[in-house]
This record gives sequence, C-alpha cells and structure tokens, in this order.
Amino acid sequence: MKNYTSVKDIPSIEKALETAFEVKKNPFGFQHLGKNKTMVMVFFNSSLRTRLSTQKATMNLGMNTMVMNVNGDSWQLESEMGVVMDGDKPEHLLEAIPVIGRYCDVIGVRAFARFESREDDYSEKIINQFVNYAGVPVVSMEGATRHPLQSYADLVTIEEYKKVEKPKVVLSWAPHPRALPQAVANSFVEWMRETDYDLVVTHPEGYELAPEFMGDVKVEYDQKKAFEGADFIYAKNWSSYSEYGKVLSKDISWTVTEEKMALTNNAKFMHCLPVRRNVVVSDGVIDSPNSIVIDQAANREVTAQAVLKMILEG
Repeated sequence: MKNYTSVKDIPSIEKALETAFEVKKNPFGFQHLGKNKTMVMVFFNSSLRTRLSTQKATMNLGMNTMVMNVNGDSWQLESEMGVVMDGDKPEHLLEAIPVIGRYCDVIGVRAFARFESREDDYSEKIINQFVNYAGVPVVSMEGATRHPLQSYADLVTIEEYKKVEKPKVVLSWAPHPRALPQAVANSFVEWMRETDYDLVVTHPEGYELAPEFMGDVKVEYDQKKAFEGADFIYAKNWSSYSEYGKVLSKDISWTVTEEKMALTNNAKFMHCLPVRRNVVVSDGVIDSPNSIVIDQAANREVTAQAVLKMILEG
C-alpha cells in the first residue's frame, strides 16, 4: 500500500480487518518494520484522538515521530498555484512538502474542508499536493471529504460488537451549532458500502451527501422509522452539501435520545467524538451500557497502526 487516503487504497475489507485484529492481538510484534523509520504528522487543524492514536501507533511499531502544527509551529504555508506571494504566507507547499518528505519515511496530513469552495474541498487540494510532491507515502489523518482512519476504526468496532452477520447500521444526522464538514459521514458511508451490512442514512431534507459517496444507499427522512430494528446507531452532524457549508437546521428533535434508542434492536450507540452532549445525543444514551464510543475511539490506535503496518510492509 503506497498511500492511504480512502477505502480504495486498502487491498480489501477482509485484509483490513485481518490486519487490524492481528495488530490488536500483538501490538508490539511488528517493531522490526518501524525501526529507524520516522513519521512526520502535519496538522493544519486541531486534533485529540487522531494525534494521540496515530503517535501511539508509530511508537508501537518502533517508529520515531515528529509533529508539526502548521499554524503554530511553522511558516504560514501557501497552497494556491500561480499565486503572487506578496501576502502573509512566506512559504509554498511546493517547497515545504518535498522538504518534509526528505526528513521522514511517512507523512500524515490533517486538513479540513475550508468551506470557501466546494470544488476546491472536493478535489482534496491539500492532501493531493502531499501525495503528488512528498516522495514518501502519505496517510490522510482527515481530509476535506474523508476521514479514513476513523471509518476503519468504525468498521472494526462494528465487527467486534455485531451479533448478526448482516447488522442494520444507521447513520443519523444530528443537530450542531456550527457548520461541520461532511468528511466523517462521507467516509463512513463509503466504507459501509464495501461491506454487506444493511446501511440506512437518515437526515432532514437538504442534508443529502454527495452522490459519489452515497451511490444507491437508502435515505430515510423519518429518523424514528430509520431507527426501527437497528443494531447500530452512528450519530454525526454535517453541513449541507447542496448549499455548501451552510447550517440549514438546528432542529433539536433530531437529537438521539433514549426514546429513539428504544425503537432499535437494543442498538449500540456510536460517535466519532468530540460530541456535544444534549445536542447531538442525550446524556442518558451516551452514558448507557450500549454506548461504545470509548471503544470506538480506542480502535483508532489499532487502525492507525494497521495502516502503517501495511504501508511499511509494502
């Protein structure tokens, strides 16, 4: 595996699961792969789980890690092509990226959607510049349109907790005070489409995801109907794709509550975190025994290590 920016980069879902459970069983058994290797983690945006889990994964593999927060630790970086650089950004990514690549064996990049241009965000301009110019493998630690490390962990978590071979998995939009990217939702749908799970997406009208991610996945606009018989509920907010980056609704009736979870097949509750309590989900749901958000977050270390293992082996 050369780079990791989407589910399309992994050999197969079966190989991904096999590698993740291999790593989970023996996290320190592959340090020969990482010995004397270095990963640089470049953050254009803030992070908690992604930074700590990925750094821990490198340590498990015996790798060295360097972390750079672009807006705090380095020069301001210009990403536009052909720009006259007479503003506040003294260095261009065209030079910064290959220089970073000379200092390491793998680069991890986290660069959110900017909501300035849907075309720019959906072309993954920042991630793809790293892929094109780094000269070393690149791992997406969340891009403008996908969060593949999160989705990989989501898959592993569902596999660990599922009680039937083909569980009903519901991705539910939930309210939020701010405009959030579609990356987690896009990526989750993209990964779930590679499985044989029964996937349903529920959201208010106007929050349809991009067609290239949704494919023929069923959309149910009645949240309570979508929850009926579900084995897993994954709550997540995202802003509008059609009216790009806009918050069209803050309807609190979409909050995941105990009443709605009672409609499910004793479903497990999932969220990528951080979560706004009593906005996205009630205290009663996220604090219940059926909440698996902490195990889901813990699997971020496992899947980051699995990705690095496949890259280093490749």
